[in-house]
Order: sequence, then C-alpha cells, then structure tokens
Amino acid sequence: MSEPVVAGLVLAADGTGTVGRPTPLLPYAGATLLDHTLATARACEFDQLLVALDRPGKVRERCNLAGAQIVPTIPAGIDALDPATTVLVLLRADQPGVTPATVRLLLAARGDALAAACRYEDGRGFPYAFDSDLFDELHSGATPDDYDVAEVPVAGPAPLDVDTWADYEAVVAAAGQPLNTGVMVAPVPAGARRRGLRD
Repeated sequence: MSEPVVAGLVLAADGTGTVGRPTPLLPYAGATLLDHTLATARACEFDQLLVALDRPGKVRERCNLAGAQIVPTIPAGIDALDPATTVLVLLRADQPGVTPATVRLLLAARGDALAAACRYEDGRGFPYAFDSDLFDELHSGATPDDYDVAEVPVAGPAPLDVDTWADYEAVVAAAGQPLNTGVMVAPVPAGARRRGLRD
C-alpha cells in the first residue's frame, strides 16, 4: 500500500465573536495564536499546508505564513489540494494545545475511517482527518458532524480553544504566560468599532 498524501488546513477565519479581536492574531508565546498553530502544522510535515482566512488583510504582516497557501474557505481549500492528496487534516487556529504528536496519533490510528477525530477525556474534538472520498462533500458545505466519525482516543482533556475573552485568558494561563505581553491584550469596550483582519 502506498503512503498517504496528507494535507493540513488551518481554520483561521476572522472569528472575533465576543473576544472583540481577530482571534488568530491574539498574542501567544511571543507571536500569535495563528503563528503557533502554523508552527505545529509545519512540524507535522504535511505534504501540503493551507490556511483558511476569509479576510487576510494584515495577517501577512503579523504572522509567518511561510510555506502555507492562503485560501478563503474550506471549499476553496479543497479546490487547491494537490490531486494526489488522500487525507485532509483540519486544525483550529485558536487551539494551541494541539501538538504534532496528537496529529500523528490521529493519522496512525484512524484506520480506514473516512472521517476521524480525537476523542479526549471530555469529548470529541479537533483535529479531524478526512479521506479523499469525502472531499466533494466537504466542498459542498458538509461539516464534521455530518459524518459517522471514528474517534481516536487521546489522553487528557480537549485542548482549550478561544470563543470568549475568558477562554483566551485561560489559554494563555495554561501556557504559563503573562497576559500583558504583546499587543491587543484588552477587550474592546462595548459599542466600540471592532477591527477585522482586514484593518
């Protein structure tokens, strides 16, 4: 059997939500959350690396995008895949606790499953892996929850992700970092204009 051709797609759309900032650009470990996730993805040695940014703007100025192909959406990412790709791994840009070892475990233990995800002690979560047989469906807007997903056991709780400012504080604290390093470390006051990735 030939070796799988694996692509990684980092989901980094402009999810300001209740954080009030472009989440991928929040400071983390001396850079940004997106920088950290891209470094993790590079360490996975994917055959192809893509990052989904719906409004890239100044991301190119603030993040190291070396080796990553920017696409606006998951369907555009599917279109951009090398035709030889057999597996696509989806990673969240706001989940720095995911490690290359987690991705390798997912890929090694997924077996013949068309869709697979990590099964942490507190539930199922990213990263996800999809066989090429599902690429057309993903292109049409299918989501991970639309499939019978095989679950690969991973020790420990699911890595924290950032949906709120409190989540961000928890992610930074879990990494043992002070919150006041870098830029953009205070929430936007109510009613203030929110800056997107384009600004």
